[in-house]
Amino acid sequence: MRLGEVFPDFAATTDKGGFDSFHKWIGDEHWAIMFSHPADFTPVCTTELSRAAQLADECVILILQSNSWAFRFASRHVKMIALSCDSAEAHRGWIPDIRSYARIETHKEFPFEIITDSDRKLAKRLDMIDPDELDSAGLPLTARAVFFIDPTKKLRAQILYPATTGRDFHEILRVIDSLQLTAKMPVATPEGWRVGDECMVQPWLPAGDAEQRFGKNSIRTVDLPSGRPYLRFTKPPSTQQ
Repeated sequence: MRLGEVFPDFAATTDKGGFDSFHKWIGDEHWAIMFSHPADFTPVCTTELSRAAQLADECVILILQSNSWAFRFASRHVKMIALSCDSAEAHRGWIPDIRSYARIETHKEFPFEIITDSDRKLAKRLDMIDPDELDSAGLPLTARAVFFIDPTKKLRAQILYPATTGRDFHEILRVIDSLQLTAKMPVATPEGWRVGDECMVQPWLPAGDAEQRFGKNSIRTVDLPSGRPYLRFTKPPSTQQ
């Protein structure tokens, strides 16, 4: 898949039953994050899904820096869903372990579904197979893929890790924040950007248009040896202090 292409639609079985259409499951107003993991009842996957569950919980707020707050996935209108090659029954048996490690109360509904892909059809279709990691039967496991899908069902970003490397869900939140900001405004986000930081004016936006959009005195241009004024920083109007 290429960025900007429509993400494939599919039917799936999950620990909570399933759905006939992934596109309908996303809906018309939400973004979606689909993340695969190699296997249930494994150490790295348990830490990952525990963190994902904590971030999805309505009571959890993360402080990324002293003056910048990043709220739960739900506040960003993002739906999360996981996938592995194990069965729905295995998913249901594994969830208590995830709850325990994440210290999520048992009376609360688990915040996202886990797709079962025992025949690996979906993993192969989405190119999520890790050929170097095999299960007990000698079959390849799914890699640690992350797909970011916008409300128009287009793939906006993707990350791919081997089975041996756990993901950072703080970074996944950061990517969502960047994607949602840059979808609305002619800006890009620099290295290490977080909500509340300056972003960068897109190079293709003329100076006059940039001043009109962001304010004449709200753009900071960095002087460079080349003399080219392409490093222009600003804060979007919604984040101006």
